[in-house]
Amino acid sequence: MVPILLVLLLVLILFGAGFALKLLWWIALAVLVIWLLGFVMRGTTGAGGRGRWYRW
Repeated sequence: MVPILLVLLLVLILFGAGFALKLLWWIALAVLVIWLLGFVMRGTTGAGGRGRWYRW
């Protein structure tokens, strides 16, 4: 009985980690798209005249 519970616990942990990693990949992709859109849609004025959409 204990080995079956350990295997089920391992399956749940691996399933949860896989779901979390997939979610993190989607979040990273969304951030990358927003970052790239910021360069496409940046204005012509900014700090130092470089037209950056961020301050750093």
